[in-house]
Amino acid sequence: MDLKKEQVEKTVPKKVVRKKSPANNKQQKGTEDKKVTNTNTGEKEKKAKVFNKNRNNNKKKPFPKKTDSKPVKKPVEKVVEEVKEIEKVEVLENQNGVESKEEKMYVIPLGGLDEVGKNMTLVQYRDEIIAIDCGVTFPDDGLLGIDLVIPDFTYLENNKDKIKGLFITHGHEDHIGSVPYLYQKIDKSVPVFGGKLALALIKSKFENGDFSRELPKMKEVKGRSRIKVGKYFTIEFVRVTHSIADAFAVVVTTPAGVVMYTGDFKIDLTPVDGQGVDFYRLAQIGEQGVDLLLSDSTNSEIEGFTPSERTVGEAFKSEFARAKGRIIVAAFASHVHRLQQIVDIAHDYGRKIAIDGRSLVKVFDIASDLGYLKLPKDIMVSLSDVDKLKDNKVVILCTGTQGEPMAALSRIAKNIHKHTKIKEGDTVIISATPIPGNEKAVSNNINNLLKSDAEVVFKKLAGIHVSGHASKEEQKLMLNLIKPKHFMPVHGEFKMLKAHQETAIMTGIPKQNIIVAFNGNKIEVTKSSAKIKGKVTAGATLVDGLGVGDIGNVVIKDRQQLSQEGVVVIVFTINKETGKLISGPDIVTRGFIYSRGSEEIINEVTESIKEKLNGLGEMGVTDWGILKNSTKDIAAKFFYNKTKRTPVILPIIMEV
Repeated sequence: MDLKKEQVEKTVPKKVVRKKSPANNKQQKGTEDKKVTNTNTGEKEKKAKVFNKNRNNNKKKPFPKKTDSKPVKKPVEKVVEEVKEIEKVEVLENQNGVESKEEKMYVIPLGGLDEVGKNMTLVQYRDEIIAIDCGVTFPDDGLLGIDLVIPDFTYLENNKDKIKGLFITHGHEDHIGSVPYLYQKIDKSVPVFGGKLALALIKSKFENGDFSRELPKMKEVKGRSRIKVGKYFTIEFVRVTHSIADAFAVVVTTPAGVVMYTGDFKIDLTPVDGQGVDFYRLAQIGEQGVDLLLSDSTNSEIEGFTPSERTVGEAFKSEFARAKGRIIVAAFASHVHRLQQIVDIAHDYGRKIAIDGRSLVKVFDIASDLGYLKLPKDIMVSLSDVDKLKDNKVVILCTGTQGEPMAALSRIAKNIHKHTKIKEGDTVIISATPIPGNEKAVSNNINNLLKSDAEVVFKKLAGIHVSGHASKEEQKLMLNLIKPKHFMPVHGEFKMLKAHQETAIMTGIPKQNIIVAFNGNKIEVTKSSAKIKGKVTAGATLVDGLGVGDIGNVVIKDRQQLSQEGVVVIVFTINKETGKLISGPDIVTRGFIYSRGSEEIINEVTESIKEKLNGLGEMGVTDWGILKNSTKDIAAKFFYNKTKRTPVILPIIMEV
């Protein structure tokens, strides 16, 4: 039997059920029985011929032409059969490679893939774009002097008239830190949608940073809020649990299909604030159908479930019970749930709290004003008043979990803090895990604190930190709740994305339905497919002081070379008419060799350069390019031969 005939057999119904009046049920039942049994080979061949005929003529004459004559009524069975034949033709045309006319939308990650941080994802349908999150990441050791790294907004700048809204999943820096920078590039009439806490944190960035004080429109959302923006987009917020209040997944619906972005999440069944994951709504969304799921991959290499935040509270109680002197706690400023637990436990043990760190002060002010932090009366004291209290009545809550050089804990560890000096009997609790790249700085702080006779408690020794991200079993649960047609792991280094891919395959998602993408990839999504279709400009924009994007690779390489090899400045004066050397060269070094201990090397290279410059002067060379390159070549070769180092060499020419 040929392919077409097989497809006809699979799709042509064997029994046609029609509603009958009760009086005729018995008589018509016999007729139906005859229809059921009359499915012999001859009838199948007849239907196959009808199908082939319809297939050949479908495009030209899908329906009969209208005429002035009265239409001939056809039996209902005949009409149903013809409609089904047309549907089968359409299916076969798609199977045979005829281009589908399905609606398309595009998912475009601008950050958060093959990295931890800088999260930003666009969804585009026709001439409309929405953005989900707009975060920062912090520079690694190689980005010397850089303050922040933000997404490249070029694509949004080029399409600024299409942007309909920015949707924020939660208030962590890697999801909101770039918002003020984005609004220097796009119209402030584009609204920002997010939870109350996230919007308050964004507002404070505009008010306290070097940005325009004109705020974009901000619209507060709650769990199950549904927002219609533009002509095509409907966005729903669904509550999840994370290490900050007001964390949401975002469901984006367009005529082309449904895309869901989980945001950062974990499955915490005993959340500190009592606001759990909205399992019921997630299951409904999964049942209704999701064409592409984007999900948090941070802990995709970790087996099991992430422990509840409440377990940290129990660990803190144990440490507070043991401590005889002051307690110094370093914690993430944005981790409101953990801050609340520290406040509650300090109050239970009769201790006052002093805050050290601008970001902590800001979060305490905002979160307490909004009701996310509940502070007992008179529990807060100023840092300058700590010495007036007994050691066993004090908790100092500070920044510096990641070993940041100027953070409070780092200054305390180095014994350069204005108010706080470590003394015997102090207990220091570091309630965080080092972010990749910060391990050495954190380790240095721990060593310095131990040398000062403090007792140091950190993750490896006690359960005073748990992650805010889902581990493998929670990722499986999310995948099974949503049951997406296609899956795209996000929010993680490449190895994390690949591990999440393997987890998705274990839950039954075919490998060919999983997209492991990079920043800038343009993923085309329809109701039946999801695949990478092109690329847009994406990458990192470096922020250095007030400069945004004005630091490129050349400057970074110069800084790296300066930090590793030092600099040599060579100054000489020539006659601007003849090019003859008048004075110099004089050589100054910094970070290369100690001049007083290396007079012989300096004298030798000085003579070599002088000889070359005199020769060029005799030839009448006055071109600065030639003079500089000649000087650099001689000095670079000489220094490398003598020291095996390659300092930055800066010739400075003066003319008279």
